[in-house]
Amino acid sequence: MKEWLAYTVTWIVLKIIGALPRRLARALAVGVARLLFAVTPKLRKTAEFNLQLAFPQWTAAQRAATTRGMVRSLGWMAAEFAMMPRYTRKNIEDVLVLDGQENFLEGQGRGKGVLFLTAHMGAWELSSFAHALYGHPLHYMARPLDNARLDVLVNRYRRFSGNTPIFKNESARTMLKILKDAGTVGILADQNTLREEGVFVDFFGVPACTTTGIARLALHTGAAVVPGYAVWDESLQKYRLRFEPPLELVRTGNAEHDIFENTQLFARRTEEIIRKYPDHWVWLHARWKTRPEGEPPLYDFL
Repeated sequence: MKEWLAYTVTWIVLKIIGALPRRLARALAVGVARLLFAVTPKLRKTAEFNLQLAFPQWTAAQRAATTRGMVRSLGWMAAEFAMMPRYTRKNIEDVLVLDGQENFLEGQGRGKGVLFLTAHMGAWELSSFAHALYGHPLHYMARPLDNARLDVLVNRYRRFSGNTPIFKNESARTMLKILKDAGTVGILADQNTLREEGVFVDFFGVPACTTTGIARLALHTGAAVVPGYAVWDESLQKYRLRFEPPLELVRTGNAEHDIFENTQLFARRTEEIIRKYPDHWVWLHARWKTRPEGEPPLYDFL
């Protein structure tokens, strides 16, 4: 009953926001995001703790401003998600423009597939959706939601522009085939990983357990790793989907060393992007939750 109720409420909210004029939809979604953030003390504490960890030199005012920007960014993205079925190739340029598309095309031109390295930055749901409308659909990694009805609903929205989900239980074999066919796989690579599934690399000066899957896949297939992210451009009043040049992988012949070094390379590039747009990243996630053996937990308030 709870699953059905959650699905019904979400469906109604998506339809209402999706039908509103864009400016009103975004304003309403920001209001909801602020309300939800205000009534969830654990999320507020996590954001504050993460910002103190990442930017110890910042003032309380700087952290508060970044948090407000993050909540606004999340509200805007929620509105864009609700409106995605309205976007087409004819009108997507009113919402999002490409920047550095030549970098993506360079990686694609190598003929071994592209790993779209991204994070929970800005309008991450809109970025892959819009890129498909621009003529470059991709496969995206998706963790199934606990609520099966909601999972179907969310992925239906994501697929409107031609993208296809890859679920964890089918990921390895499916991704190898996609890359062999010179396809593109989008991976959000900025979240905490279980110790047995990752390695500890430096992230904002603190060891963070990070998935090795992308490095293993890139080294095995030769796929180009292209960082990409969608951030709000105030001057354009649009999102800018920025692609960075393909990353040059470390290849020494020592498999474990190369996996570690390339995982660190990806984390470092992600950190550089977050430092440039700190109010666009989702600081609500317990990114440093998994600790090296023997270290005490950092999030003792969760």
